[in-house]
Amino acid sequence: MPDAVIDAARQFLRSFTKPSRVLVAVSGGSDSKGLLLALRSALGAAEYEGFSLAACTVDHALRTESASEAEAVASFSAELGIPHRIARWEGEKPATGIQAAARNKRYELLAEAAEALGADCIVTGHTLDDQRETIAMRGLRDAGGHGAAGMAASMLYGRRIWVLRPFLDLRRADIRSFLEGRGVGWLEDPSNANPEFERVRVRARLATSDNVPGPSPGGRQRAASSARSAALIEKHIRVHDALVAEVSSRQAGDIDDPDWRRALLTVATALGGRDHLPARATVERLAGFLRSAEPGRLTAGRVVFDRRSGVLYLYREARNLPLLEIGPGEKGVWDGRFTVTSKGPALTVTAAPAPGERRMQRLIDAGLPMGVAKRASLVAPHIVTADATLEEASAEVECRIAPYDTFLPGFDRIMADAIAVLFGRDRYRAPPVRDVLTEMEG
Repeated sequence: MPDAVIDAARQFLRSFTKPSRVLVAVSGGSDSKGLLLALRSALGAAEYEGFSLAACTVDHALRTESASEAEAVASFSAELGIPHRIARWEGEKPATGIQAAARNKRYELLAEAAEALGADCIVTGHTLDDQRETIAMRGLRDAGGHGAAGMAASMLYGRRIWVLRPFLDLRRADIRSFLEGRGVGWLEDPSNANPEFERVRVRARLATSDNVPGPSPGGRQRAASSARSAALIEKHIRVHDALVAEVSSRQAGDIDDPDWRRALLTVATALGGRDHLPARATVERLAGFLRSAEPGRLTAGRVVFDRRSGVLYLYREARNLPLLEIGPGEKGVWDGRFTVTSKGPALTVTAAPAPGERRMQRLIDAGLPMGVAKRASLVAPHIVTADATLEEASAEVECRIAPYDTFLPGFDRIMADAIAVLFGRDRYRAPPVRDVLTEMEG
């Protein structure tokens, strides 16, 4: 179905709210080269006037051949008349978790390239095959039951730039047929055959399955769940000073409602500075505690669930709080919960060594019990100059929403906005395309 590739590119371009400059992430594999070529072909039509393309290849420097492969992509882009940039991952690489680290670095470098090349968004060549693998992997460990949504067609990276995936409904075989029909070859990454990686093992297992992959409806379902979770957050949860969440014990006990469970766990994850919701076993243990009506405390995912007098309070537990050192004018993330920017000399960020009287008093004035206010004050950031000559140093401190500030799937944007407002942050920027949320609102 070679024509389906061009049709997908045209449909994608029509989804933009205004003409844009698009940065295509091109590894040299079939999917990304097919995407670049299809978009270049589609832009020949008059209806796409005002659009332009740029390309970037991330050289992870994990193989000796990677530099020459990146140069080959640069040559291919030049033949198409498309500006191209090579972004190289410099420095030492981690001994473990290399795929996750490479993914994080790849998006960081792509965002930098987009800024340098004046792009409004980034597009990647993820396919229906990739989607199928992702759903299979997430289904094995997803505590919230939303693994069936798979990858979102849009994802906001670092609150900075949207990453779009226009080929999620296309099979890799169709893209390769499209390239072969034009006499264009592609590179094969040997890591795609390495069984040490989970995705490779899942890919091999799915290859023997009789199920033919089809587009997943999970994105629309997850967007609907996001909207309902957002409404529950706005109605039932208050957050004080980005440190304590407050909810009625009766509402908290409705943990068997999947959207309320998702809402409460996501707020708890933000309070704990974690990127992901707790594992299934932790959720089951927490659910048992929340269903009961007895006062008490339980810790899960670095967060204390403290129930007293018909109210449930959530706050970060006072254990394993890190030390962060920041150079003059630099920025750092402390405990996954706060972004701290030095406005002067070098800084040191720790937990408050004793209850901060002003912060504790604010929490008490907001109606929180003394014990909760005291414990929450102990896990607030305490900032001093590196030589500790000042009690308070000149710094900008901003609350960080750990589950979404790095990677925000488009179908979670409504709930992410509700949580951002809850913590005193601005809403997340809207994508440059009409997405599933736009369709729901329309």
